[in-house]
Amino acid sequence: MDLERVNALMEEWGEPGYRQRQVYEGVMKGLAGDYEQLTPLPAALRRRLADAEPLRQLETVESQRSDDGTIKLRFTTRDGFPVEAVAMSHRNRRTVCVSSQSGCPLACTFCATGSMGLGRNLAAGEIAEQVTVLAAMLREQGERVSNVVMMGMGEPFLNYDAVLAACRTLNDPAGFGLGARQIAISTAGWVPGIERLAAEPLQVKLALSLHAPNDRLRTELMPITRRFPLAKLIAACRGYRAATRRRIFVEYLMLDRINDSDRLADQLADLLGRDGFHVNLIAYNPTGSDYRASSSTRVAGFAAVLEGRGISASYRRSHGQDIDAACGQLAVKGASELRRKRARDRRRAAHAAALPAVHR
Repeated sequence: MDLERVNALMEEWGEPGYRQRQVYEGVMKGLAGDYEQLTPLPAALRRRLADAEPLRQLETVESQRSDDGTIKLRFTTRDGFPVEAVAMSHRNRRTVCVSSQSGCPLACTFCATGSMGLGRNLAAGEIAEQVTVLAAMLREQGERVSNVVMMGMGEPFLNYDAVLAACRTLNDPAGFGLGARQIAISTAGWVPGIERLAAEPLQVKLALSLHAPNDRLRTELMPITRRFPLAKLIAACRGYRAATRRRIFVEYLMLDRINDSDRLADQLADLLGRDGFHVNLIAYNPTGSDYRASSSTRVAGFAAVLEGRGISASYRRSHGQDIDAACGQLAVKGASELRRKRARDRRRAAHAAALPAVHR
């Protein structure tokens, strides 16, 4: 919801201040989906708000359920941009993976989202709303959100302020009330964001999508490496570790005969050192590229090299692959095209406004 807009309306209408708190708690704690569910508000005020400002900023346009229990929702923003979010099941936990952008500008070669291009950044309310909508669905089946990861569409640190604002909202004990350490932000290596996060009092987790231990290979997989080579990236991570004392989770996608050799495992160990990192080895999920997933034998061998070098490693299996909800599979066509169309429309409107009246 656009809480600032709702609060401004109620102030304009002369409503008492506690009404703002009632709306906030009803949405973030009560998971209300419409104003009629905000029963502490007078009926007349509920109707007036519904006419003036929709409670939700996102429209759910598609819902899919995987054989393994994963739920994927596709949303559109009020201005038409596509967004996807996923609720995954891990034993007795439910982890919600949300998007911070519609699309992504970084063009990682293994990621379907990167093929979308960038639509636009999402507002803090749009990010948090993905969580509350999925939380309401899970509540209906007797489950709750135990973790939130900013690992959906987009590079979170290219939308830093909105992402951190959403994290604070989700963490707020008066609202959603999720512990800060149950929230993780994943970056492809945007160094300024890592440096900013090191100074944040909010104790969210940091995950780093690494996927290669040298600049040559990582540049092939992740063009962002040209801007932030590994030496600069790892230095920023060590600075974060020194400032926060928190461990960094390294995401490493296992690609058959690309980045999964013992030699590269040794290079990864050299790069990371023994302290401050945990490596999550991730199964590759088909995204329309020519990559293939590493075999289980190769994954085990890679992990054994890391563990022999004193680096903890674990293997993360896929969830929701049958509905394209697994890691790297979120993609909806049209985001960058819509952004370009909106830019053209703005230019035309500005040009028309600048013309003398006689030419209009």
